[in-house]
Amino acid sequence: MNVAQQVTRILAEQALLEPGDVTPDATLADLGIDSLGLVESIFAIEEAFDISVPFNANDPAETDFDISSVAAIISAVGDLVKAQG
Repeated sequence: MNVAQQVTRILAEQALLEPGDVTPDATLADLGIDSLGLVESIFAIEEAFDISVPFNANDPAETDFDISSVAAIISAVGDLVKAQG
C-alpha cells in the first residue's frame, strides 16, 4: 500500500466512509472530519508511517503540515516519509 492509499484509508476510517469516497480535492470539512477527528487522524498517520507530524492541534494555522485537502495531506506525509528515509 502506498502513501496515498494508506492516508486515504486512514481519513476514510475517520470519516466513516469507504476509501473510494475520499477524493484528492476533498477538504476535511467535506469529509465531516472535525478537529478531534483530525487529531486522531494525525496520530494514526504517525503510527502507520512511523513519522512525527509537525502539527499544532491548538492552532492548525501555525503549522507547516498542510491540511487544506486530502491531496495536500498525502503530499505532506510523502515529504515526511522521504525525509525520514
